[in-house]
Amino acid sequence: MSDAPATPTPAEALKLSNQLCFPIYAAANAIQKAYRPHLRPLGLTYPQYLVLLVLWERDGLSLGDIGRRLHLDSGTLTPLLKRLESAGLVTRRRAERDERVVLIGLTPAGRALKTQAEPIPFKLAEAMHLEPAQALALKEGLEALFVGAKR
Repeated sequence: MSDAPATPTPAEALKLSNQLCFPIYAAANAIQKAYRPHLRPLGLTYPQYLVLLVLWERDGLSLGDIGRRLHLDSGTLTPLLKRLESAGLVTRRRAERDERVVLIGLTPAGRALKTQAEPIPFKLAEAMHLEPAQALALKEGLEALFVGAKR
């Protein structure tokens, strides 16, 4: 006797409780909600935090490079970057060799914010009651799912 679940009927497959996408969507919303109290004192939204994470790893990337890292298009990123620029955290400038390329750099204030943000991942893991190994396994599983979906 197999432990594999039976293939659902078409009617069963349309039930919310049988959807893979829904728990992923709900988890993403819960995670973003859990970040809010930690990002609010820094004056950041979750998408702005993601952009800064990319720039803290490697400053001076193009808008296109950031978009590829975050899987966001320039129409989504541009207003977000304008707000970060208005907040004094990043600069935007055209590349000298190709004016179509917009380069994004951290300001001293943007670099300094990294120190304030360093405890956030630990606070989130604690708030989600995840041990580091559990968080890593979950992250790796989701990455595998994402890579598989891109094929």
